[in-house]
Amino acid sequence: MKAKVKVTLKNGVLDPQGKAIEGALGSLGFSGVNSVRQGKFFEVDLDETDKAKAQSILKQMCEKLIANTVIENYEIELA
Repeated sequence: MKAKVKVTLKNGVLDPQGKAIEGALGSLGFSGVNSVRQGKFFEVDLDETDKAKAQSILKQMCEKLIANTVIENYEIELA
């Protein structure tokens, strides 16, 4: 089973990389960009065929390694 995991910084957490990208976009002539927040995207291919079990396994993966849950949120999408 294939899954997509999107990891983003929680609201209120400073995002220096997003700020740098925002500034660079302005320098390149892209106007009207109010803010940029960066994140991470993972594609995971599991042997599991049961959606509920796959969801549970992926949640454990996110909680233990993929996301820093103190400062990051994650979303899991099963394909």
